[in-house]
Amino acid sequence: MAQALYAPGLGYYANASRKFGQMPSSGSDFVTAPEMTPLFGRALATQVADALAATGTQDVWEFGAGSGALAVQLLQALGDRVRRYTIVDLSGTLIERQRETLAAFADKVEWASELPEAMSGVVVGNEVLDAMPVKLIVRTAGVWHERGVAVEGKALAWSDRPTDLRPPVDIEGPHDYLTEIHPQAEAFVRTLADRLVQGAAFFIDYGFGESEYYHPQRHMGTLMCHRGHLADPDPLRDVGLKDITAHVNFTGLALAAQEAGLPTLGYATQARFLLNCGIVPLLAEAPLAQRVAGQRLIAEHEMGELFKVIAFHRGDFWDALGFREGDRTHTL
Repeated sequence: MAQALYAPGLGYYANASRKFGQMPSSGSDFVTAPEMTPLFGRALATQVADALAATGTQDVWEFGAGSGALAVQLLQALGDRVRRYTIVDLSGTLIERQRETLAAFADKVEWASELPEAMSGVVVGNEVLDAMPVKLIVRTAGVWHERGVAVEGKALAWSDRPTDLRPPVDIEGPHDYLTEIHPQAEAFVRTLADRLVQGAAFFIDYGFGESEYYHPQRHMGTLMCHRGHLADPDPLRDVGLKDITAHVNFTGLALAAQEAGLPTLGYATQARFLLNCGIVPLLAEAPLAQRVAGQRLIAEHEMGELFKVIAFHRGDFWDALGFREGDRTHTL
């Protein structure tokens, strides 16, 4: 998965395809909330402003900034409250696109390929955790295997080997069961915990808490590919030409962060978070097309329930705006 997504010059995020966009006719593969409507960034900005004030910081860090749409929305809304906006991205082609999109903010925006030894400020990441490589593990006839990729002639095929790896919870029942574990995402939040000396971090992505993620009925896992606004479950086909993602195990992230000294600030559905951040009055003032797109962000059958927001803090806890109603931290 790491090679298919990030191999220099060949991986999906290393090539020049458009990736982000509203429709397949644009040559894009999928759409994320900031491309759907600027109301997403404007609502998120109220939480970022709240976090900057609560933590006494002036810097914003964005991981995996995509087309740069969210950065534009946050910078426009936050104005002088942001001293510096640093984008951490591994894709050279996306960075060039971001530079063009953010030309008007050239005095504030910087790019980095890795984290500094120490950092402060508010971190945001929208749909970045789902693109972090996972390990596939499969229980077959009661025996756990790690699923890898083998080369057979000129073709790729799955190859299973017995392993000591296990899901974080026991899977009830004797049936065969395929799932993922997330060592890279958990290592990422541990690194963030090590480097963040003051501030907070907010991650928005699709996924579940541990008990739902590893439910006995979820026996086919969550790994999925996206190309041309269509989804398919075969990452061994058209390698490097499509996105590969897996849902996020938010319990695993929260535990990894907590163990590294970065406690959870809040956890909520995207719908509840955006409602807390004032998206309803923004919808009321928006043109019809924006209202329709904005409804998709909060509707239960669209993005409102599947997408979650999890936040961590370094420094004193405060009653963060986005989690004041409907906080689900206790379910993690």
